[in-house]
Amino acid sequence: MRYLLIFALLVLFTACQNEKEQLSAEEIINKTIANAGGDNYKNATIEFKFRDNKYKSVRNGGEFLLEREIRDSLGTIRDVVSNTGYKRFLNDSLVTVPDSMVVKYTGSINSVHYFAHLPYGLNDKAVNKKLEGDSEINGMPYYQLKVTFSQDGGGADHHDEFLYWIHKENFTIDYLAYKFHVNEGGLRFRKAYNPRVIKGIRFVDYKNYVQEDFNTDLCQLDELFEEGKLELLSKIETEDIRVELKKS
Repeated sequence: MRYLLIFALLVLFTACQNEKEQLSAEEIINKTIANAGGDNYKNATIEFKFRDNKYKSVRNGGEFLLEREIRDSLGTIRDVVSNTGYKRFLNDSLVTVPDSMVVKYTGSINSVHYFAHLPYGLNDKAVNKKLEGDSEINGMPYYQLKVTFSQDGGGADHHDEFLYWIHKENFTIDYLAYKFHVNEGGLRFRKAYNPRVIKGIRFVDYKNYVQEDFNTDLCQLDELFEEGKLELLSKIETEDIRVELKKS
């Protein structure tokens, strides 16, 4: 009887310990951001090249500026998104852009910077986070974290859904998936590779996979990936990355 009591107490103690150690979605994101760069993001100027275009982000506390530079037959086009809105310059001269195109350009610029700077941004006010459960990919343990966006502050893509696989020990985003609705919609699964740390900020590239069935639940994509049922669509590579940290 005494041994049964001791065993019951051990089980209860273990259960309490596991419950105590269970992290919330907020805590998981905080650890992941801290691991990838933390406060370095808040005062960093980051430049990189993606698909022949140049991108630049400047953050100074709560202020931000996101740029994209395109060179074509007309010259140099520079798109700027900041706290104050959107502007387009052609050879340094401000040009007028129709409202419908402002939405398109802003969304495109935000998207590239969003993925390049992950996990930074996952604590923005418009982000809704939910711990969906646990998963294993290639024998590694992951938290499954779902992210949606509020209509207020979430931009034109606030209907989109994201799922992140965050390593339980390393607190890195090794896989992610998302469902989007623009341009007839689609489903993507990404595997991170080529991690590197530049001046305290972690960057990765992605292998970008497609799932044709739009009704597939995002949580199923890890199994489909392991079964080889996702088609490799492209590689998302950021090149010539430069980071400058503002001295506090």
